[in-house]
This record gives sequence, C-alpha cells and structure tokens, in this order.
Amino acid sequence: MTSDSQKLSVMEKVGYALGDLAANLVFQTLITYLAFFYTDIYGLDNNHASVIMLTVGLVAAFVFNPIIGAVADRTQSRWGKFRPWILYTAVPLGVVALLAFTTPDFSYKGKVIWAVVTYTLLLLLYAANNLPYSALSGVITGDMKERNSMSAYRFVAVMFAQFFVQVLMLPIIMYVGEGDKAAGIETVMTWLAIIGTVMLLITFASTKERIVPKPEQQASLKEDLSDLFQNRPWVIMLSLTILIFITLAMKGGSYVYYFNNYVDQTTLTEYISPILDMMSNMGINFFGSDPVSAGFGLFNAGGIIFMIIGITISKKLADKYGKRDVFGIALFISTLFIIAFYFFQPKSVGLMFWSQILHGFFYGITIPILWAMIADVADYSEWRTNRRATAIIFSAMMVGLKAGLSIGGALVTWILGRYGYINKDMVPAGQEIIQPESVAQGAKMLVSIYPAIPFLIGAAILFFYVINKQMETQIENDLKARR
Repeated sequence: MTSDSQKLSVMEKVGYALGDLAANLVFQTLITYLAFFYTDIYGLDNNHASVIMLTVGLVAAFVFNPIIGAVADRTQSRWGKFRPWILYTAVPLGVVALLAFTTPDFSYKGKVIWAVVTYTLLLLLYAANNLPYSALSGVITGDMKERNSMSAYRFVAVMFAQFFVQVLMLPIIMYVGEGDKAAGIETVMTWLAIIGTVMLLITFASTKERIVPKPEQQASLKEDLSDLFQNRPWVIMLSLTILIFITLAMKGGSYVYYFNNYVDQTTLTEYISPILDMMSNMGINFFGSDPVSAGFGLFNAGGIIFMIIGITISKKLADKYGKRDVFGIALFISTLFIIAFYFFQPKSVGLMFWSQILHGFFYGITIPILWAMIADVADYSEWRTNRRATAIIFSAMMVGLKAGLSIGGALVTWILGRYGYINKDMVPAGQEIIQPESVAQGAKMLVSIYPAIPFLIGAAILFFYVINKQMETQIENDLKARR
C-alpha cells in the first residue's frame, strides 16, 4: 500500500503548495470579481448573470466533479493516478481562464453565449485539474501530522493568491487599463494564466504519490458510490463545504459593491490616508488616489494578513485538540465578526477594518483543517471498507466548492437585483449611474447577515462529525499496521 517513508521534504511541500497558489489565482478571481465583471464590465443583466453562474456552477458541481473523481481513481500511469491530470490540464486551464474574462464585441445574445461557453469550460478544466490535485494530498503521505503540515504550506500559498487578487488586482486593473477595466482585466488575466501554468508544472514535477492501493482493493464505481453515501463523515463534509463556500462567494463577491455603495468615501479617505502616506514615504505608491479601490485593497489586506497568522497556528491546535473541535470553535467565532457588519454605520470605517482583521484570523485557523479533514475521511473510508477511493471522496470538496461558489455568487447578483441595483447596460452610454438608496442596504446585508447564516449552520452540523482526535489516532495506527 505504501512505497517508502511518509515524511516529506520542504521542497515537496512547497512544490505541492504552488499548485493551490495557481488554482487560487483563478478561484479567488471568480469569488471576488466574477459577479462584478459580468454586471459592471461585460454588461450582462443581473438576472442573466445570476442564472449563468448558478446553472453552469451546479452542472459543474454535480456532473463534472463526480465523473472526474471516478475516472481519476481509475487512472493508471507511470506518474501515478493524480499527477498526470495536473500535467495535462495546466495549459488549457490557463488559456480558458483568460478567455472567460475577455470582452469580445458581440451582440448581447452573443455575449450571453460566450459567457456560458467560457464559464462552462473553465469550471470543467478547473475540476479536472484541482480535484486530482486535492486528492493528491491524500496519497502523498499517510502521516497525519505531515498532512497537517502540508496543508499549512498549501494554505499559506492560498493566502498569497488571495492577497494578490483581493488587495492588488483591482488597482492593477485600473493602472494597466488606464481606467478601462475591460482592457485592464484582460491584461492581468494574461499574466496570471502564464504564471499559474508554470506553477502547476512545478507541482507535477516536485511531488510523488506514496500511497498506492493494492489491486485487490480496487472497487467498482457502484461500490464507491455506495460507500460514499453510507459514509456519514463524507456527507457532513459535503454539506459543510457547500455552506462554507456559499458564505465565501457571497461576502467575497459583495465587498466591492459594499465599498462602492455603502461605505462613506470621505471617512474612508480620512482613515486610509495615514496608511497611504506611510506607504508613499516607503516608495510604495501602488494604490493611487481612488479611495474605493485603495480602501477595498487595504481592507482585504488586513483580513488576509491575519488569516495567514491563523493558518500558521492551525497545525499546532489541530495536532493537540483534533481537527473537528478546533474547526468548529474557530468557525463560530469568525462568524460573530461577520454579523458585526450589520451594526456598522457607513462612517464606522475603523470598526469595519478591525472586524475584518479578527474575522480573518479566526477563519484562517479553519482553512487548512477543512482540506485535511477530507483526507481523513478518505482514511476513514479505507479503514471501514478496506478499499481506498481518494479522488471520488475528494469530489465532495469539489462538489461543495463549486455548488457553494455557484449558489453564493448567484445570490449576490440576484439579491442586488432585488434591492434595485442598476448595471451599466441599463442606462445610456456615457450617463452616470446613480444607484438607489436601497442598494446600500442590500450591500450591507450581503456582507453581514446573509453570509453568516451558512457559517452558523456549518458550525452546528460538526456536532455530528464522528472523527475526533481519538478516532484520528486510531485510524492512523490501524492503517499503518495494515500497510
């Protein structure tokens, strides 16, 4: 079942982490900018954007991911089961990520068709790349402490991608496009496609699959699916992942609307001016003079920096207290700082920034644990059935990720539409868009009460997740003895 030592070198952990950095250049862009791109740059109607994001996303979640998971588990090659998928999808994923954020000069119907086709291809290729990549973490090592360590490396890389997308990307788009957001986002996505492709190739070259199922442990697809739905931890993790990514997509996609429509720009300018002056004295003049893009970037920067701090202590907490308990407590506390946004007035800029920082810290603790828990569920399934089906179990994460992203993203555009949001194609060219006052209330709800609900439900269902610290140890020891 295992070929050699389960210990991993720093180089292999870094090489593996680069794969998620690459994937998150795409994923974080989808969370943060897809709704905004469709409504304010590409010019789709709110309802059309919502339907595209929801329909294509759910097809990707419930069709693409299970099929790819089943096929990946049955892949046989000299490079293993999962690494070939990373190799062969690296270039196509980069190309399609670029195409999905281009703005061809089509008729409105042509724009809708282009959006459907490119978004479908993007989610298909993302699944074909990232599901095997995620499953790879379950076969690189069977040592749970090494797995926790690898997850920490991985999610520090994720935070770097998130930092770039949420902090620096909007100012870069404005700078390279010279105010033309469409031209700017195409230029930025071109470079992200190139950089991401190179990183995925490094991941392929630097990793190794050590846990190889014996031939007699192979099962039919019917047996794999039967095992899944009798596996209560898998069902819980699927539900938890959907809920988490609904929240991430909802609040992540709403912050740009929140800063544009709710936050008082005069107060924001006064609050961030000392920070920008200090950065200017250090020779950093990146954010420019636009208070919304500068404030949006610095707001996200604070949350992400403290997310990274949370990630760095996650492994020690998980090793000592168990993944389930640490995850549930940290998720609940992080939710309280989301709810706090409901009580902030437009001029409460300082409180907004500090709440985002504290939310980022506690949510950061959960980030590596979530993926490590999925790997534990794969171990639990093997421990219980004596068969290992890593990729199809990891498809729970990808199904949840895509479903949550699709539902949360669609809710952003749909809810804003219900509050009367006006996109650029609803007014004559060149005319200033003035949003109704109701949009500010909708933006506030989209970063506070609405996204808090899935997080609270997710924390509650963890009470039914049976893999606690004691069971983790028992499973690890039993599987070591078998292998």
